[in-house]
Amino acid sequence: MAACSFGGRIKENTSYSSWKYTPDLMAAILLSTLNARYFHSSLGLRYLLANLGELQADAAIREFIITQRPLDIAETLLAEQPRIVGFGVYIWNVAETTQVVALLKRVRPDLIIVLGGPEVSHEWAEQPIIGLANYLVTGPADLAFARLCRRVLADDPPVETVIAAEYPPLDQLALPYRLYTDEDIAHRLIYVEASRGCPFRCEFCLSALDKTAWPFPLELFLAEIQQLYDRGVRHFKFVDRTFNLNAKVGARILDFFLERLDERLFLHFELIPDHLPEPLKERIVRFPPGTLQFEIGVQTFNPAVQALIDRKQDNRKTEENLTWLRQHTHAHLHADLIVGLPGEDLSQLRRRLRPTGGSRSPRNSSRHSETAARCADQPPYRRFRLPLQPASTLQPAVLGIGGFHDHAAPRTLRSLLGFDR
Repeated sequence: MAACSFGGRIKENTSYSSWKYTPDLMAAILLSTLNARYFHSSLGLRYLLANLGELQADAAIREFIITQRPLDIAETLLAEQPRIVGFGVYIWNVAETTQVVALLKRVRPDLIIVLGGPEVSHEWAEQPIIGLANYLVTGPADLAFARLCRRVLADDPPVETVIAAEYPPLDQLALPYRLYTDEDIAHRLIYVEASRGCPFRCEFCLSALDKTAWPFPLELFLAEIQQLYDRGVRHFKFVDRTFNLNAKVGARILDFFLERLDERLFLHFELIPDHLPEPLKERIVRFPPGTLQFEIGVQTFNPAVQALIDRKQDNRKTEENLTWLRQHTHAHLHADLIVGLPGEDLSQLRRRLRPTGGSRSPRNSSRHSETAARCADQPPYRRFRLPLQPASTLQPAVLGIGGFHDHAAPRTLRSLLGFDR
């Protein structure tokens, strides 16, 4: 499969609302990542391209999937003779991206490689891919990447190779939604975000480092969503960590879609489990079946474990909200519990488990080294045992659950916990 690509020249005498891109054969800047599957699209790369300013005319996105051969990916990128290649690095692609970068530098040592993304923004010093690259931008690179490219292309490259990007004011960012192509809209997931960050401090989650949540200017965001809707988008996947944190904003967004309901509309949101004010409930009940999907991070009902991981959650309100959503709405619910949090073994998990289903795969927290799960040191950090449990007990479940919502995981988890006996 060839790379999904677009980029290049903005046609002259066109307004921002009617930008059209024609593919460049030899862009100076290539933005690339390896998606897990073809139908995924990289919102991060589109933010980088949208905020390149005057360099946007000489830049392009090249997306691949992790099942493609690293050699084929490297050959595709090298054929365009770029000066800079920026890679988005994630837990699912870091191994494959490392191979691609190694091949690129072997063939073209002069090629400038810039890395960014969550997997290399933390604990990066010992990662092999860092030693292969020229620059690493940690944190939100929306504006920092553009500044770095300007200096490199002006033959004034920074001496420092690790650039800690500051959080940009969201009202200063160019939004990326018009960079979704017609092919994206026809065949791929369309990711959007009305806010960034998370105000919670859960120690298993990288989002806890954000310290707070920031909203994008709401009316500007909705105007961009209207543009996508007018182009035919009906499946919107919101990547906000806490969509319902601000009930007023959440209600406004739900109103926007209620006014545009049709048989094709499908919306995905991540919700805080213990916060569901009446203004949101009043709107959620009005959506028909097959329209809403909520991902709800419950994580644990165990108060002692919640205290260990610094998770603030009202368990009574959580159960009330989950029950209300099941009984009074048509929303499809994905409610997540984590297997292997510090201080929780299988017997405790069995007692505390509620009918929520699902599992995420956290990385170890060093503060809880004596009680944490034991994980592999390479992505995707599969767990070999839970605290107080031998590896032989957990290995089948670890391989079944993994952390990627395998179809077999709920059955494996039920069997492990004794519910099928």
